[in-house]
Amino acid sequence: MFNVVQRRIAHYEETYDLHADDAYLKFIVNKISTHITGKIVYYLMNIHPTTRSFYFTRHGESIFNTEGRIGGNSELSPQGLSYAKKLGQYMTSLQLPDLQVWTSQMIRTEQTSQFIQAPKRAWENLNEIDAGVWDGLTYEEIETTYPTEFQARENDKYHYRFPQGESYEDLVARLRPVIVELEGSKNILVVSHQGVLRCLLAHYQENEVTDLPYLECPLHTLFKLTFIDYGCRVERINFDVPSTHIGNIGV
Repeated sequence: MFNVVQRRIAHYEETYDLHADDAYLKFIVNKISTHITGKIVYYLMNIHPTTRSFYFTRHGESIFNTEGRIGGNSELSPQGLSYAKKLGQYMTSLQLPDLQVWTSQMIRTEQTSQFIQAPKRAWENLNEIDAGVWDGLTYEEIETTYPTEFQARENDKYHYRFPQGESYEDLVARLRPVIVELEGSKNILVVSHQGVLRCLLAHYQENEVTDLPYLECPLHTLFKLTFIDYGCRVERINFDVPSTHIGNIGV
């Protein structure tokens, strides 16, 4: 057995290619057929030896926010525009090299990012959870018009699918390509929506799916995620921009 181990070590010494920067090692993967082994390979291939940060924020307050309506494609309110300006100033002050800004395809996220001098990419995957036939309604209108459906969502918010729309479970699946690309990136600012930020934060904080739909993601707040020692530190950066949008009205 000892001779076998020695021969293996000698073989490894012949074939191992020592890189100065192990961030660029090449992986060759074969015969991965189960979910668990696939997840193991995924995490191993996305280990980063250096500290990196992402920034997540909701769009600034929108006109629909001030009216208590969900979904839609409204523009920013005056308060939302004020947040966009302060966000642009703050991100500029950081002087992050190779900063990229990812937004949804909604007007309110594009307007929120307009004062940031960096390349921008509008992802359909980053759009807010699809509220289906409820889009544009207030929760008071929904409860009055669809009382049975309203209660069903209250009972299981993660799995409940909006009529002709999406569930949080659907949204998590839609965001997987975004997460995969984030894992290979650094210095990314994501400007998106409450439902999307809940899914992203739950992923990196390893929250239970039952807690995901209730994570607090207030307006005019920037989340900084720093990855260190195989963990994730989440910081909130609050901007002094009040909003008339109270609490977690939205999704």
